[in-house]
Amino acid sequence: MWSRGVNSNATATRLLKEKKWDALVIGAGHNGLIAATYLARGGLSVAVLERRHVIGGAAVTEELIPGFKFSRCSYLLSLLRPSIIKELELVRHGLKLLKPISQSFTPCLDGRYLLLGPDDEQNYLEMSKFSKRDADAYPRYETQLQKFSKFMDFLLDSQTPETLQWDSSLNDWLRDKLHKSVFWTRCLKHVLSLGQKDMVDFLDLLLSPTSKVLNKWFESDVVKATLAADAMIGSMASIHTPGSGYVLLHHVMGETDGEHNIWSHVEGGMGTVSLAISNAAKEAGVHIFTNAEVSKLVIEESGRVIGVLMVDGERLHSSIVLSNATPYKTFMELVPQIFLPDDFVRAIKYSDYSSGTTKINVAVDKLPQFQSCNLNHPEVGPHHTATIHIGSESMEEIGLACQDAWNGLPSRRPVMEMTIPSSLDKTISPPGKHVVSLFTQYTPYKPTDGSWEDPTYRELYAQRCFNLIDEYAPGFSSSVIGYDMLTPPDLEREFGLTGGNIFHGAMVLDSLFLMRPVKQ
Repeated sequence: MWSRGVNSNATATRLLKEKKWDALVIGAGHNGLIAATYLARGGLSVAVLERRHVIGGAAVTEELIPGFKFSRCSYLLSLLRPSIIKELELVRHGLKLLKPISQSFTPCLDGRYLLLGPDDEQNYLEMSKFSKRDADAYPRYETQLQKFSKFMDFLLDSQTPETLQWDSSLNDWLRDKLHKSVFWTRCLKHVLSLGQKDMVDFLDLLLSPTSKVLNKWFESDVVKATLAADAMIGSMASIHTPGSGYVLLHHVMGETDGEHNIWSHVEGGMGTVSLAISNAAKEAGVHIFTNAEVSKLVIEESGRVIGVLMVDGERLHSSIVLSNATPYKTFMELVPQIFLPDDFVRAIKYSDYSSGTTKINVAVDKLPQFQSCNLNHPEVGPHHTATIHIGSESMEEIGLACQDAWNGLPSRRPVMEMTIPSSLDKTISPPGKHVVSLFTQYTPYKPTDGSWEDPTYRELYAQRCFNLIDEYAPGFSSSVIGYDMLTPPDLEREFGLTGGNIFHGAMVLDSLFLMRPVKQ
């Protein structure tokens, strides 16, 4: 009944339609697969329903050019919670992380570069090239973010104290009261452990623009721009937008094998993450079905969920339904709105799903060679394994790129995160050739000067990105064998990411934790 962890034959299809499941999960993205695995381990019968032909959602590997395997959307791993990796035994199920030699590389057009890695002494020397003051400040900056990230770890690993439904039993109500009391007591202890000064600094970080936070710590534009690029990932926010400083925490919240602030490649691409989870799910008894698109939830007049209706008209029965789709897709399209409060529907309808992200996956016949440094290696050098920041030499450069998109235009000089997973992973490209991932910003969902449906318009943007890389690594454009490009509408259509937003909604303070996706 299983093929690589996925049900595919007629017997399996009959099982799906005839069985009354304890739980159905809509979407085989990594979050849906994880939820399904825990439910099955708890003794429930669980089926996962995936619209596409392949599992993984945005954590997927696809061979679109013969011999080249692309992590089409997600491209590095760090924020998957360590407890999940351990409890689901993902390493045993095939997950292999490949740590970069260096973490961040910013080439400059004036011949300089900034290369940061795990060696504190080397980082000091690198930053001193731009500013000794910044080199002195950087360890203190990292220490402060690490301190704040411990509080965030507590929030991420805690069960959210959701509002209890009105028709819950007395026992459920008492358990809910106890859980909330325990949570808020622990939360207060974490706040008190920070102390007033650190708590004020923490609030300042959460509420401030990225530019204000970094201007307080650093003076070199290259240093500030390199760090600022991490805060803009996947958003349409400017570095001058209040609250954007929160995302700076993300670059230290993640970890690899207990080491903080390490973003790793995954052998076999990001689809291996999903495959490892699906292997754990299979072992727990989960049934996964591809090419299985849900049309809507089936709900009784009382408001109780009893299953789902498939696009082909089949009705599947279950007393629990979980959705791995975006909140917008779930509540505006899958759930009949007559069962939802009007204010809740309005809040979901007007949630912020804006995104400036276009992902370009490129097959090349040689490694990019950056003329701005003396690290040129015919083979892989430390900088090839790092996250390479293109178009991030100054805060002004990042600000102008965002302003273009706010004006309805793809950035004239896009801000890019380039990664070369094949620098560490020999399984995803032919010998001597490489896979390059370009996470580019900013590209509006609906440009005012053209359409993403126009092949010529799409090609112009891709070439704009390649030409910009040529300025730093001459000959890059001529090394391109082929590429796959995903604009915000592509990400929405193909992967179900509303608005093309990679976070299922904006990562802003009014839609985080108890407010996510909305306060109800």
